[in-house]
Amino acid sequence: MLIYLFIPACWIVWLLIWLFASFSVKRSVRREDPLSRLGNTVPIWIGAFLLAVNPSWLGPLRFRLIPQDLTSYTIGAALTFIGLGFAVWARYHIGRNWSGVITLKEDHALIRSGPYALVRHPIYSGLMLAIIGSAIARGDIAAVLAIIAVLYAVLRRVQIEESWMNETFGSAYADYKASTPALIPFLA
Repeated sequence: MLIYLFIPACWIVWLLIWLFASFSVKRSVRREDPLSRLGNTVPIWIGAFLLAVNPSWLGPLRFRLIPQDLTSYTIGAALTFIGLGFAVWARYHIGRNWSGVITLKEDHALIRSGPYALVRHPIYSGLMLAIIGSAIARGDIAAVLAIIAVLYAVLRRVQIEESWMNETFGSAYADYKASTPALIPFLA
């Protein structure tokens, strides 16, 4: 059925938006070292592989935990769409301060409006929701491992970014942290 192409289409559109948006960013003045970046990137690629690969390649990891039916797929697709939409909104809102790797930009600004008023890391929040949605639609053990791998990478990146933001923005960032949750909106 064509509906089962919806989630892959969402991810492809998201990737294209990310690619084109990456051309209009500020110059980086500080960049995460390559070894640290590898520690963030490898788990994401593992998670993507586990969600995208043909289940027949995964042996016991293809054991289903959630029924593969239209209801599960629709719930997963809705979460994927909402998550990717939230990430795109955040990416648009952060503008030229964005980077695909952990960086500080020239004249870096502390953004606290739009999705950044809801959470300090809305791109990660949106991507985690999209990963969870894609995992629900897939419904197997590999999907659970994908969530764990990507969550590890996100939490690691948040820790590094928080440290850099504290160094860069000092008390302004401390105030932001005190009033805005890191990843889950409305969580005190």
